[in-house]
Amino acid sequence: MRVRRAISKAINRQAIVDRVMEGQGVPSGQLVSEKLFGNVPGLKADAYDVEGAKKLMAEAGYPEGFNLTIHGPSGRYVNDEKIVQAVAQMLSRIGITAKVETAPMGPYSGRASKQEFSFHMVGWGASTGEASSPLRSLLATFNREKGLGAVNWGRYSNVKVDYLIEQALQQVDDENRKVMLQNATKLAMEDLGIMPIHFQFTIWATKKNIAYTARTDEYTLAFQFRPVGAKP
Repeated sequence: MRVRRAISKAINRQAIVDRVMEGQGVPSGQLVSEKLFGNVPGLKADAYDVEGAKKLMAEAGYPEGFNLTIHGPSGRYVNDEKIVQAVAQMLSRIGITAKVETAPMGPYSGRASKQEFSFHMVGWGASTGEASSPLRSLLATFNREKGLGAVNWGRYSNVKVDYLIEQALQQVDDENRKVMLQNATKLAMEDLGIMPIHFQFTIWATKKNIAYTARTDEYTLAFQFRPVGAKP
């Protein structure tokens, strides 16, 4: 856990947003943004702290660091290769020598699903508009029969998180479901089951007289474009 915490502290999320994403995003420390259901108010990622990260590495028995390979997709997410390269450079400051390997999403996801990577990047869009989407796919213990953990390529597993996710998926009361999703998120983020970096902005460009209402699922549907002033 000390090494994982050190890695998280070594990642300068604000710099990635500012320089790699050119300001088109916000740093994140959880699964969904504040506008989506299940967001945990005030939950943030570890603050960028190189010296604190070095101390944790030493405490974990790696004062000189170690080598690893960071795998990532190419051309799947906005600036995906640049993000992986930036993380590798940041880790070098705490003694971790990171080699970067990227590949198109098809072969990349195929290898990742076979647990061939020890440290890798993935993106997720919560098309349902709530935290259950990333929780059940990225952090629930892999269970083919239940349809859970389909993209839990690192095989993170916490029975308490699983219980909360499964209960939330069955819960019809919105307030109870929200609390369950928030508690599952807090547990998984404390474990560093994954390390969120940023929420990217989804951008649509239109003529001045054309309007389009942004969609949570990020789809672009031609029939939803309309003249400015017309009701959607």
